[in-house]
Amino acid sequence: MKKFISMALSFLLIATPANLAFASDKEKAPLNISSKSAILMDVNSGQVLYQKNPHEKLPPASVTKVMTMLLICESLEKGKIKLEDEVQISEEASSMGGSQIFLEAGETQKVDTLLKGIAVASANDACVAMAEYIAGSVEGFVDMMNDRAKELGMKDTHFVNTNGLPVDNHYTSANDIAIMSRELLKHEMISKYLTTWMDQVVVGKKQSTIGLANTNKMVKHYQGATGVKTGFTQEAKYCLSASAKRGDTHLVAVTLKAETSPERFKDASNILNYGFANYESVKICKKGEDIAKLNLDKAEDEKVSLVAKDDLSVLLKKGANRKFTKKVNLNENYDLPIKKGSVLGKVQVYNDKKLVGELELVNQKDINKAGYLKMLQRVIDNMI
Repeated sequence: MKKFISMALSFLLIATPANLAFASDKEKAPLNISSKSAILMDVNSGQVLYQKNPHEKLPPASVTKVMTMLLICESLEKGKIKLEDEVQISEEASSMGGSQIFLEAGETQKVDTLLKGIAVASANDACVAMAEYIAGSVEGFVDMMNDRAKELGMKDTHFVNTNGLPVDNHYTSANDIAIMSRELLKHEMISKYLTTWMDQVVVGKKQSTIGLANTNKMVKHYQGATGVKTGFTQEAKYCLSASAKRGDTHLVAVTLKAETSPERFKDASNILNYGFANYESVKICKKGEDIAKLNLDKAEDEKVSLVAKDDLSVLLKKGANRKFTKKVNLNENYDLPIKKGSVLGKVQVYNDKKLVGELELVNQKDINKAGYLKMLQRVIDNMI
């Protein structure tokens, strides 16, 4: 049996009617972008604030590695692999050209070292080594990449390899890169890798020290930079996914097919500057925040606390001023027991009648069925 409960709460935020006119805003953005394709996306909400040919299918070069890193992070958080795991380097991995950390066949390296090589130095050899370790083969890992792209709604994408080296039928779009970059940035553990400016690793049978320098110059030169990845091939030209955070506002800008490296960094900087100058995020709920109580008369505990599954922020135009409404919808589910972390409700945020954000609510502990004696006591208490 299921029962649905809805509760509406009002609260003040800084907003205006123009606050939600993002579609027209992004078209009128006063930007002169030289890259063939570009986009600006809010990391918290996924709202697009600016775009230029956002769905054009183009080769992404090493920006491909955003998906490779995402799958590595997800494997780590699921406990499938650990940062301390030793990965044996194959002949195929060691034979990769382009950007690399010069891994040798037969040696072993920790997952931590390989992830650092990918994030900081754009190491093609490390990508192949991790693909083989996680999926058993590069082909299997590429299948995982394409499956994850579909799950994320990346409709302009098809991967053929893990690192973006030139190959037929390997493409994506600025929109899809922003989507997977946003997903990657949700993993807090990746931050230290993406924002490392310089480091070193020890590789090879002779234990040679290899210096690493981040290919994303914005990590050092742009205020609040949080990532993400550069790319270059003769066909793809200069590509970039660049993210930055100021206060609670976290944005990602993607530029594809710039003619020069300075152009891609200039374009990304200008797009991010536009975003920070015109928008700001206001946090509505924090992950783990107690939002509502759920009544379950057949459970061991009649009242169960439900908390926010993730952070919830609303993106606003700067200088705005308006009331928002927070509506809590609870799903009373009597199919006991209920495991910890089950989705038992959601919070919806409205501006007037327009939905501008929503978040799932979960229980913090297992919910067990009440025993016979406890149920009998409740019946007696209700009769008194």
